[in-house]
Amino acid sequence: ERGTELFPKLLKIDQDRFYLSISAPFLYKICYRIENREMSCIYELGEDEVSSFFESSPPLKNMEEIVQKLNAFIQLNSSAGGRRRRIVCVTSGGTTVPLEQRCVRYIDNFSSGNRGAASTENFVKAGYAVIFLFRRGTCQPYSRSLPDDPFLECFQFPDNTNIQVNASHVEAVKMAVMDQQAAVAESRLLKLPFTTIYEYLQMLQLIATALKDFGPCSMFYLAAAVSDFYVPWKSMTEHKIESGSGPLDIRLAQVPKMLSILRTNWAPKAFCISFKLETDSKILIEKATKALRKYKVHAVVANELSTRKEEVVVVSSSGNVVVRCDSEKPGSIVEDNLIRLIVDRHSTYIKEFST
Repeated sequence: ERGTELFPKLLKIDQDRFYLSISAPFLYKICYRIENREMSCIYELGEDEVSSFFESSPPLKNMEEIVQKLNAFIQLNSSAGGRRRRIVCVTSGGTTVPLEQRCVRYIDNFSSGNRGAASTENFVKAGYAVIFLFRRGTCQPYSRSLPDDPFLECFQFPDNTNIQVNASHVEAVKMAVMDQQAAVAESRLLKLPFTTIYEYLQMLQLIATALKDFGPCSMFYLAAAVSDFYVPWKSMTEHKIESGSGPLDIRLAQVPKMLSILRTNWAPKAFCISFKLETDSKILIEKATKALRKYKVHAVVANELSTRKEEVVVVSSSGNVVVRCDSEKPGSIVEDNLIRLIVDRHSTYIKEFST
């Protein structure tokens, strides 16, 4: 697999016997094989595969409620303070792949959601309205500063009637509550939860199409750890898989690469940031660069598993920038400098788009 840029050269091998017409905007993958100077080509149209995925997925249980919340949030930020406020969709946490329709067992993707939560706080601070699409049970904006102690240990009953925050935790809890309430009251934070890969992708589509008219003032900051493989809904057993039947063989299908469709169809004018996580630092930048070219995103945030909290590399067509947390500033996190850079890039994009 080498991408569309090589395809015309390969086509010259046997032009008299081979002809193929492809709708370029929806072409996202070309696989080729050359044997005995003959070429066979298998191509997939992203639109068809994505449509098939959604048609076979279980419908969102609360889709009408989600759409209402989205439309109201976007409308409020279309004229906030007499002008259109920038909106960013931050995705956070990992998606699950159910193994049964009435799910007991599932495959999960590693992600604490810390990066998405921290980035959301910084986007709000920078004046953005944030649609926070997050995995249930993962780290939340403004909750990161709360103590690591069990939640109930933060409180006490001095007179058996009133609840008070322990003195050692008062400041952290106060700031978390105040910041959260301010962001919600000013219509700058909308939180939408997901669990499964089906929920995540359906909700991402709803958000992207709803933001289509926002054009370059919208951004997608795709920090969620999205499953690459899944079990098609119709091929699942309905009830819990029996454990007494011996070894279990499961065939996983590949999740369609929605990023291509988001960029070409759902929200083509939006500023788009994707992420690449690897455990091998030797291949990290190479794979991030390939993703940048393949999906035509504006930047890829490359992070290596063991150092992801201290350092990331922002890969873009203008070059690679290493972003680190400020070691001289107490409490500094890498997301502080990362979001500052992303906001600057977004400002440049909006300016260039309007000229």
